[in-house]
Amino acid sequence: MVTLLLPRLAARADARVRRAAAVTGRNVAAARHFGYWWALVSGFFEPVLYLLSIGLGVGALIKTFTLPDGRTISYAAFVAPAMLAASAMNGALTEAMNMVGKMRYMRLYDAVLATPVQPFEVALGELMWGLVRGSSYSLAFLVMMVGMQLTTVGWALVAFPATVIVGFAFGGLGMAVATYVRSWQDFDYVMVVQFALFLFSGTFAPADSYPWGVQVLVQVTPLYHGVELLRGLTTGTLNWGLLGHTAYLVALASVGLTIAGRRMGRLLCR
Repeated sequence: MVTLLLPRLAARADARVRRAAAVTGRNVAAARHFGYWWALVSGFFEPVLYLLSIGLGVGALIKTFTLPDGRTISYAAFVAPAMLAASAMNGALTEAMNMVGKMRYMRLYDAVLATPVQPFEVALGELMWGLVRGSSYSLAFLVMMVGMQLTTVGWALVAFPATVIVGFAFGGLGMAVATYVRSWQDFDYVMVVQFALFLFSGTFAPADSYPWGVQVLVQVTPLYHGVELLRGLTTGTLNWGLLGHTAYLVALASVGLTIAGRRMGRLLCR
């Protein structure tokens, strides 16, 4: 029985991945447009400017920062992993939010669903494209960090897969949120939450420096887990807590992708 079922399940899973990859391929083809490249490049510069202004500017006043293991690093090296996590978040979340236009205004997915592609596969394909965008930001940012001597080449290579996980989490979360967006005005709420996460996720100061109530709130936010994961890897501070941060992000991505797939099925197949 097992030998009969496994090949069928594997073939079905392979077909779903190929159909999802076709959705990703459509986005890759659309990205060749010159105007789209401006949108891609512009999303990279915000965390870079924050790193240069706060990491280096404030870093001139705060010379060193002490890690939990007692080692001291520069303030710029402390802030840079947070900007790296924010860069991965911005790329994946922005691309996920683009689903609103494709779904509600361009009616792109109506044509896609006329093919064998299913709603969950559309969501998976869009998530894969969001990972491509977020990973490109992360790779460029890591190269810059190495050039500024804020991390080493070895730790940058270790941290890059973790940036993909951060993008995976925010891509899944963003797609789930996109299915509940009613109009363009709702993007204001999304941007407020995104900016609040950017400021209060242990990005510029450790979470334990906040009052207890705020500290608990910070520690349940997704960007906090991404920041802590990347900060531990880029500074070489390895501990078992990094596995907890990884599990949180993977679970968030899985839940978001599942919700997005089901919601898209209801919205597009009615």
